[in-house]
Amino acid sequence: MKKLLKITLVLMLFIVLCALLLLLYWCFRPNAARVEPSLKLETWSAVADGMHNSNTDMIFWKGNFYLVHANSPYHFATEKCRLMLWRSGDARSWEKLSEVNIPGEDIRDPKLVPMAGRLFLYVLKSTRFIAEPYSTALRTSADGKEWTPLIDIEPEGWLFWRPKTRDGRTWYAPAYWHEHGRSILLKSFDGLRWERVSAIHEGGWNDETAIEFLPDGRLLATARLEGSDSWLGDERASTLIATAAPPYTSWKSVESRVTRLDGPALFSYNGNLYAVGRHNPDPPGFFSYYGSILARKRTALYRVLKDRLVYLSDLPSAGDTSYAGVVIREGAAYISYYTSDTARDYPWIIGMLARSDILIARIELPRLERLAAEKMKGTP
Repeated sequence: MKKLLKITLVLMLFIVLCALLLLLYWCFRPNAARVEPSLKLETWSAVADGMHNSNTDMIFWKGNFYLVHANSPYHFATEKCRLMLWRSGDARSWEKLSEVNIPGEDIRDPKLVPMAGRLFLYVLKSTRFIAEPYSTALRTSADGKEWTPLIDIEPEGWLFWRPKTRDGRTWYAPAYWHEHGRSILLKSFDGLRWERVSAIHEGGWNDETAIEFLPDGRLLATARLEGSDSWLGDERASTLIATAAPPYTSWKSVESRVTRLDGPALFSYNGNLYAVGRHNPDPPGFFSYYGSILARKRTALYRVLKDRLVYLSDLPSAGDTSYAGVVIREGAAYISYYTSDTARDYPWIIGMLARSDILIARIELPRLERLAAEKMKGTP
């Protein structure tokens, strides 16, 4: 019996030692992000205050860049989270305009929309520690400084992603169900009252859903398909790609297994569609299925086709990262995103607990176009 106890203790100590060594390796391994040299990417810090900054969006409105992001002690939901709004003429020097929080609740995933001469800010509300939002709320402003009170937006229980318009009059917004598994398309003429147009997808633990217009007027949507709510990810996790022609009532969809596109931001250039979202650099396996908290993450660029994603390049990133905003300006894409320390290569779970900064990346779009053409050579 004593011998068995001794063996058990030695085994336990060995396991603890291995866990500590693994933790040290995770904390101090150098960053291995793959940033394509041909992009000649510029990056700089926008917000670095020692907090866990996350969930960005950025637009260009009335001659200035506007940046919004979450500011919190950590990734998880907390009533200490607040959204901070900044303004800049050049996307480098930022002036703080305002901030908002919800007493007793978490606030996250802000989306800025210039509509009818005002600035609309859509946000998601959450009360659970693991950050499962349950409602969408809205506030508006004429100048970014003075805001209307937050109001809940219907339909109840649907979580809005980024609204978009093709004609400046009719706005479309993708939304996913707060209990996951469904995403729909909504339509509005004023940004306040939304009506359901169609179901985009059901199944696959459907989550964050983004849209972008194609040159022929069709809509393309991507959706984060988690497969399940496992913290170790899921071998079924993927990205949905769906398209619909006007009036957007019927969707055709496929799944791409290049990544699980968390925090998607879609944009177009010269009729081609691109995405900024989360990349999973580790080969899928028991501890590294897409969505695993033990795996590494990146913010990356993709070419989006109607039947697949094509990986193009990482942005400098690691740990907890992604959730971008994109501004197209004077032949360049300005991309806001958040990331853990880019000198290290934390697994996602450590990044969730560590500080993270807001970075801005600038990419000359002709270079991005050439890279996409090169990556797609020999593909149908």
